[in-house]
Amino acid sequence: MTRRIVTTDSSIAGAIQRAGIAGLVIAIERRLVWGQLPSDAELDAFFAPRTTQSHGLHWLDDTPPWRLEESGAKDRGFIELLGEYDSVEFWRGPGPNGQLILLWLLDHWCRRRDANPAFVVRALFLGVGDVDPPRRESYPPVVRITPLQLKSASRAWRAYCAPTPQSWCNLTNLSWLPNLAPDRTALLEELPRPASGLGATELRILQLIARGGLQPFDVFPGHHKRNERRVFDYWEVGALLDGLARCPVPAVSGLEEGAVYARHAQRCCPSRPVQAIPPVTYGSRECGAGRRGGFPPAQPDPSLVGGTELTNEKLWRWDPETRSLIAPR
Repeated sequence: MTRRIVTTDSSIAGAIQRAGIAGLVIAIERRLVWGQLPSDAELDAFFAPRTTQSHGLHWLDDTPPWRLEESGAKDRGFIELLGEYDSVEFWRGPGPNGQLILLWLLDHWCRRRDANPAFVVRALFLGVGDVDPPRRESYPPVVRITPLQLKSASRAWRAYCAPTPQSWCNLTNLSWLPNLAPDRTALLEELPRPASGLGATELRILQLIARGGLQPFDVFPGHHKRNERRVFDYWEVGALLDGLARCPVPAVSGLEEGAVYARHAQRCCPSRPVQAIPPVTYGSRECGAGRRGGFPPAQPDPSLVGGTELTNEKLWRWDPETRSLIAPR
């Protein structure tokens, strides 16, 4: 079998591999919605044959070594290995990060080989339990990537990496890729809001806490959870929650030090609910005026829209009412 599948989740990759529907399944779990984006040089090294790349900086690092050994893929480069397969499918999991991995991959492909890649995309809108094992009648829908779409994906990735969010906001012709338009908006919504300085995930955390009686784990997103935001993962939401509790004017109280960084936050303080200060003040300007101005120096500063660096001097905001960007003054 010469079919190859790339996914954005190692658990999904294992389920697909066990089902025996592909000769090789690769997982790429790099987080692109949080922190500094890779440079072009780092990108090329990520998809190149392995030489001196540290663990976590090569595209095969999220796939079990035994699987790579059996398939002869160990230490291979992405483009080089690709040419040995009749077809390649990208099975994208839910959430914007999977979309960004796809754009990143296609941009690399476009810059290395400007031709029809014979590449198809399947969008997994549900989790690993829905593809374990995947049944042919329940396969996600297919989108075939044409040369024109390959260039469009490259432009979208470059827009995400730009130093301001304007190009990302102004992207057009997004209907060709499932959920690209909603994912673009979901990322823009994580920019600070005009009045409070809070992003959409932070605001949702505080809305849930304001109801009272919650444990830390209750505000994290997940299957059948009340926090429906899907931009950030467990650890990233934990960092946001911790930041809301440690800023100069804390928006959350009752959160024990380090609680959100345990694998099961609720176990860290099972009998102590998270408390919120009154909603009228949790969005204070002093807390949310700017991430670097409002959060402790030790708090890492996420690049909430790709290459956009948020500081008090360059504070791009998102107005949810007009669905528009507000440029720094």
